[in-house]
Amino acid sequence: MKLVTIAITAASLMFGAQAMADQALAQKSGCMTCHQIDKKVVGPAFKDVAAKYKGNKAAEAKLDEKVKKGGSGVWGPVPMPANSPHVSDADIKALVHWVLSLK
Repeated sequence: MKLVTIAITAASLMFGAQAMADQALAQKSGCMTCHQIDKKVVGPAFKDVAAKYKGNKAAEAKLDEKVKKGGSGVWGPVPMPANSPHVSDADIKALVHWVLSLK
């Protein structure tokens, strides 16, 4: 029983650390200048993005491209600037995956 408790605690810490690492990556990449996790700033809240695309299997690829190239019109008139090349493709992929995992 003690081993199960330790395993659950370790898994919780690992997933919590991963969430913090992705939030830290969002901060480092400049995403948090216009977005917050649970409230609209200039752009939509990340949780609102996750809710909008929940269950959409094409969302991750679509949002990877949107974050790289920028765009407008989906969330209002303020355009999102392109984030490539100052944010790597791998970091964009990790950030989009993290955003879509939020509840």
